[in-house]
Amino acid sequence: MMSTAASQMHRQVLLLAFAQALFQTATVLVMTVGSLAGAQLAIAPELATAPIAAMFLGTAIGIVPASMWMARVGRRVGFVAGTIAGVAGGLVAATGIAVGSLLLLCLGTCLVGIYQSFAQFYRFAASEVADDRFRPRAISLVLAGGIMAAVAGPALGRLGGPWLQPAYSGSFLILAAVCLVGAGLLMGLRVPPRPATVSSEPARPLSVIMRQPDYLVALFGAVTGSGVMILAMTATPLAMVHHHHGLDQASLVIQLHVLGMFLPSLFTGSLVARFGALQVMGAGIALLVGQVLMTLSGTSFYSFAGALVLLGLGWNFLYVAGTSLLTRTYSTAEKAKAQAANDLIVYMVGLAASLCAGILHLGWQTMNLFLLPWLGLAAAAVLWLALRGSSLPPPDTVTTRAAGGGAFVTPFNNRAMSTSTLTPCVACVRHASLVAFARAHMDLHLCSRYIYACV
Repeated sequence: MMSTAASQMHRQVLLLAFAQALFQTATVLVMTVGSLAGAQLAIAPELATAPIAAMFLGTAIGIVPASMWMARVGRRVGFVAGTIAGVAGGLVAATGIAVGSLLLLCLGTCLVGIYQSFAQFYRFAASEVADDRFRPRAISLVLAGGIMAAVAGPALGRLGGPWLQPAYSGSFLILAAVCLVGAGLLMGLRVPPRPATVSSEPARPLSVIMRQPDYLVALFGAVTGSGVMILAMTATPLAMVHHHHGLDQASLVIQLHVLGMFLPSLFTGSLVARFGALQVMGAGIALLVGQVLMTLSGTSFYSFAGALVLLGLGWNFLYVAGTSLLTRTYSTAEKAKAQAANDLIVYMVGLAASLCAGILHLGWQTMNLFLLPWLGLAAAAVLWLALRGSSLPPPDTVTTRAAGGGAFVTPFNNRAMSTSTLTPCVACVRHASLVAFARAHMDLHLCSRYIYACV
């Protein structure tokens, strides 16, 4: 019979999984109808994608303060505050559409972006509430929210589009309701305090960390995957409407795209473990090149759908493998600033890409062709690192040390052990993609044969 503690842990993880599903539903909803709502309010076509850009701006502004504030007030207070920002964002955006104000619409989506900045930490909270044996499954459950959002986000955006007049005001009222449900759900969150950890070595300056070739290539891979994905995804609803496709077809294409983004997480980790991060990053770039070539096949529904599925798959491969490589470039003491720098740069590029989707009047196919030089640079960077050789230790071994000596204490049985090289178990490697999505906590785990560190 399941113990009370285990039952509580499972409830908390499921709570976070549903919260993740609601958050990503709100985000995908904005990506589905944001540019269409912007187009009907903008005084110039170039401003049509401004609402989506405002969402990424809110995330970029909020992600570091959100992390620092939650370190003081706790996860539950921060997460609930984030959802309230989402509620306010939905109401303000709907008001902006109702009164014909693009500025108010952008302010609303900016608040949704602030909600997103808090929600980025749901995956960390899932790791914190789960014990070491359940942690990989906990992360997997939270990431499964992306699959639910792939269906719910575009469907709700489509439902709310004609619900009220002006069009799409109903979509943002639905978004506010989704965030409100998330606030009520997160009131039940209980995250135990994490024990303090002591690093064996002093943290290096951020500039030193970022100058590592592995960090630079991993960051460029994440920036490429996210930038190309956001640029094409933001432009898709506008391009489909321009080519006489309806909102129903546009939302279905977005659904297929988001499924392509998250479903591969079930096996990407195994690919990284078998072939290596650089090889999987190369495959991701090839998939994105395939997406560009697919757009040349025409502007039919199937051309859009095929291109956006390849776009989602390419993003997943690049993002997961790139993050797996990134997590090997810093120590526990350096983790927070190294990850924050990576996230901030990725979201700033996302902001620029979402703006460019409206500003660049190049046509759907021409815009995608202009992505080829970017993808060529990314391929050259991956090839350069592969030929140069990584300066990091191989991923199949991890050396751990305790502060001030050659021993550490496991969190399971408080048994001191001498400094040693530890081998990750197969289960850990198979969950590499999930750990990568969670920014790879440097927590110690226990399996049946080894003590190992997930990196």
